[in-house]
Amino acid sequence: MIKIIPLLLIPTFLVNCAYATSIFNSDVENLILTMKAPTPIIADLKELTDEIGGRLTGTQANKKSVNWALKKFHEAGISAKKESFTMPRAWVEKDISAKVFNSRINFSPRIVAMPFTNKTHYQGLTAKVVNLNKGTELDFSEINTDNYLKNQWLLIETEILNDKSGIDGLFQEYLNAVAIEERALAAKAAGVVYMSSRKNNLLYRHLPSSGVDNKLPIIVMERESAQRTQRLLYSGKTLKLTAKINIFGEKPYEAHNVVAEITGDTYPEEIVLIGAHIDSFDLGTGALDNGANVSLVIDLARQIKKLDITPKRTIRFVLFNGEEQGMYGSWGYTQRHIDELDNHVLASTIDIGTGAITGFFINGREEIKNTIDEVLVPVNALGPFSHKIDPIVGKDNYDFMIQGVANLVANQANANYASNYHAQSDTFEKVDQNQLKLNSAIMGATIFGIANIDDIPWKRQTSDEVVKMVDKFDLEASMKALGLQQSWKENKRGINH
Repeated sequence: MIKIIPLLLIPTFLVNCAYATSIFNSDVENLILTMKAPTPIIADLKELTDEIGGRLTGTQANKKSVNWALKKFHEAGISAKKESFTMPRAWVEKDISAKVFNSRINFSPRIVAMPFTNKTHYQGLTAKVVNLNKGTELDFSEINTDNYLKNQWLLIETEILNDKSGIDGLFQEYLNAVAIEERALAAKAAGVVYMSSRKNNLLYRHLPSSGVDNKLPIIVMERESAQRTQRLLYSGKTLKLTAKINIFGEKPYEAHNVVAEITGDTYPEEIVLIGAHIDSFDLGTGALDNGANVSLVIDLARQIKKLDITPKRTIRFVLFNGEEQGMYGSWGYTQRHIDELDNHVLASTIDIGTGAITGFFINGREEIKNTIDEVLVPVNALGPFSHKIDPIVGKDNYDFMIQGVANLVANQANANYASNYHAQSDTFEKVDQNQLKLNSAIMGATIFGIANIDDIPWKRQTSDEVVKMVDKFDLEASMKALGLQQSWKENKRGINH
């Protein structure tokens, strides 16, 4: 614990500095001051993003990042280890190219493949391009007469995703893809070509609606080239597209989470978890998603240890892997620790870039709201904070939520998260360094506060309660958008229901 030093023994020049002031505060107030002061959090993020870079699970860069994080915990004197889990299918894009052409037109747009798109023949997949506008049910029904879309590339127009459209626009993009990809499969199309939803030739990728089971070739074409293709089709031109897609890997493989903890001194068997995902997609360097918050989790553990403050409950710091490809690391964690989930008081994650924390998604657990408000009191000046009851699907809270464990996801101002989401532009200079520090103070107050409450006014939900929660908030629609619905329906993932 913090040793109290008599005021007369403190040099006068120290009295006005943050450190000297902090020693007279409670543990949580001291932690908040420390997290707001200079720490290695930004230096860590530079190392992770600039030296290691993009960290797609299964790549050497991802393995390097796991070892890097493990070393950071150990250097801070914190107990930490790697925990293995199984990724169901290896997938890394080695190289990819495209050509749009007819007898008079020939240009080569930049493209990327959506995850779990299979490789093509070495000569590529060539088919006629059909403009499907926005891919609505009406668009398909009007064009697909006499099986016209069979074996054709379907060009889908998208809405521009920017910081104004934010997280809501991003989620709508996922929802739209569900119906589009189902219709494309039913039409036996050769594949889907999404017009990039970002301007200035920016490319990105995210999980297709069928997840690891994706059988449909799906690519994203730079917006300006896709618009050029669309204009040519509107003018009556007939065009073909050849896409050459070279993919590494198909088999399941082993990946690792990083799990560290500081043991509590009063209720050591009870666990308060804070997590972020260490993997990223490979186009940028994964600074906003989610390197910044990996650095936050590491730094929070480091500063608690450095301050020699001991929580009443065990705080577990987890860097999940495999999040981008279906949240397999957090699923693996809940399976490995299935026998101690009853002792998980709370599982929290932070994964929406470096926008200001405005409160939390409390994910259907109304009973935890008042307690969260109480532990946020020391950082109220960084608010205001309000909480959303509706559950969020698509973050590493998911498997804890459907296992009945009380869970939080930091709700954040969009800032520049959506416009750089999974894109080449997700790099270090996009990070709001000052806000990252403030967010670390907020998360510190929340996690350390929950760890020190004597009486927790909630417990793990039963299977019946989880099912009711899923039904009440119609979570299966969100599950479907992320390829999660089938595993829930088949009782393969989540509490036994």
